[in-house]
Amino acid sequence: MSSVPVAVVTGSNKGIGFAIVRALCKQFPGDVYLTARDPSRGQEAVAKLQEEGLRALFHQLDIDDLQSIRALRDFLKEKYGGLNVLVNNAGIAFKEVHDTTPFAVQAEVTLKTNFFGTRNVCTELLPLVKPYGKVVNVSSMVSSSALRGCSQELQEKFRSDTITEEELVKLMNKFVEDTKKSVHEKEGWPNTAYGVSKIGVTVLSRIQARMINEKRKGDHILLNACCPGWVRTDMAGPKATKSPDEGAETPVYLALLPADADGPHGQFLSNKTVKPW
Repeated sequence: MSSVPVAVVTGSNKGIGFAIVRALCKQFPGDVYLTARDPSRGQEAVAKLQEEGLRALFHQLDIDDLQSIRALRDFLKEKYGGLNVLVNNAGIAFKEVHDTTPFAVQAEVTLKTNFFGTRNVCTELLPLVKPYGKVVNVSSMVSSSALRGCSQELQEKFRSDTITEEELVKLMNKFVEDTKKSVHEKEGWPNTAYGVSKIGVTVLSRIQARMINEKRKGDHILLNACCPGWVRTDMAGPKATKSPDEGAETPVYLALLPADADGPHGQFLSNKTVKPW
């Protein structure tokens, strides 16, 4: 078993994920795994970094596929005995304004990956995180604006310090069901599937941080959610204000917090700054 520290970035063959891997290759003192659904795209991305003189390793990962997540889990367990840094970056977005896909389909597909896929990765990989490990869930400032677009009752639930993972899952499922019945606005939801999926990620991060405090108090693991900003990627388009490398700055900052740092933990950050939720 290797005693080398190991970092994994989900959905990292392009865009912000790729920029996060690039930065970690330069700064993280161990093995950095670039992951992608499609092995050939993943290998291409690794080769691109190699041309820059950077060494990333590749492992296949489709966060929509539990078998794929578990294969990565078993590999990390066997080879490294765990994990030091996990960056949950994988996500999708419809071009909500211009996309003609029915909203209920957008809701189901977006939440399947962004919330449920991310949650499955956490369920399988968080137990592997070693003491002093760092977990970064890439969310979005859109989660804050979507939260403000929720009914008072939903806002209270999502801001609650005692909400459980089960309750959150129920709410995320309810949003999908409400969109299918075309009653989501009447039920207090905002009109953004991406925004609701990222509310899920931000709230999940708050719950996970609480669980770490309860179950692994002395392990000094720091877990946070963050917004990379509006970044020029396939997802956000060419008009966005930040380059992928600039978008990677906050996730990388959180992934590389020093061992003696006691925070941030359970927070939502943008531009390396804790934001109110």
